[in-house]
Amino acid sequence: MQQDFSKMMREAQKSLQKMQQDMAKMQEELKTVTVEGTAGGGVVKVTCNGQAEFTAVKISPEAVDPGDVETLEDLVLAAVKDASQKAQQLIADRTGSITRGLNLPPGMGF
Repeated sequence: MQQDFSKMMREAQKSLQKMQQDMAKMQEELKTVTVEGTAGGGVVKVTCNGQAEFTAVKISPEAVDPGDVETLEDLVLAAVKDASQKAQQLIADRTGSITRGLNLPPGMGF
């Protein structure tokens, strides 16, 4: 009985070490992946990497109306939200592929 428990613990430790290595590799890969959020039919574009760090904002000239700054602000915010949601989904997808085989309790699969 004690041997079985020790064996299970060693196997669990190996699995966790592999998961840590896979997660570290995934985090490095996510730095190089980009997603783009858009708004206003593409007149505002926001780019962020797979770690949800924003890297660029592009605004088409037709989106700029000095008399209506509020609309441009709304478009930028919408594009940021779009990019953020895409980055979060990318992170969830990549994390899920690593934790899928671990038989974690509900809610622990990241």
